[in-house]
Amino acid sequence: MEKDNRWYLLIGIMILMIVAMIAMPFILFENIRQTTNRVIDPVEDINQQLRTQVSELMHPTPTILPDPVTIIHEMRSLSRLETIQYSVEKIITAEIGQDEFKFLFGDRLIFVAHGNVIAGIDLADINPDDIELEGEELIIHLPEPEVFIATLDNDKSYIYDRSLGILTKGDTNLETNARKVAEEEILKAAIEDGIIEKASINGEVFLDRFLQNFGYKKVTFIRE
Repeated sequence: MEKDNRWYLLIGIMILMIVAMIAMPFILFENIRQTTNRVIDPVEDINQQLRTQVSELMHPTPTILPDPVTIIHEMRSLSRLETIQYSVEKIITAEIGQDEFKFLFGDRLIFVAHGNVIAGIDLADINPDDIELEGEELIIHLPEPEVFIATLDNDKSYIYDRSLGILTKGDTNLETNARKVAEEEILKAAIEDGIIEKASINGEVFLDRFLQNFGYKKVTFIRE
């Protein structure tokens, strides 16, 4: 019986030795892998940092630095009461060299001009002496209405047609001069149509309604 026990014990020891021999390579491989990772990981981190720095050098992120100093050249209060706006269309023909040699040296264009004219009353011109109160009547001496803006609408203005002579490259000042004349003609058309008078009437109507909201039952305007 004792002999059998020793035999079983010997067999068990042999089995343990065989299992240990089989497991030993795996344990050794795992130890080597972990050791290698501990060595490689810091190197990889360094490489990644280097790659990031190189990328930042090759493709830097733009930095926008506004100048902390701000210079205000001009500041003024706006007290213009715009009471009317005209939208005017005018056709301008500009030409040079329209003689018997125009087929050689001529330059002719048709410019379709669209412009805006805005008029109204500049309330900054009203002084305390221009306002009187007589009983329930408020009397205001208004300044003359004026044109504030007379300009071309470049988005709508265009050259409809242009004819050049065979030997003509085109006068660069021709369109510039056409635009200048167009602005003058648009302003002239608005004035001839009575934009100043209409600006005055519209201004008085607006101011009358505005001041009555403050309790003034009667408002009289006197134009200077």
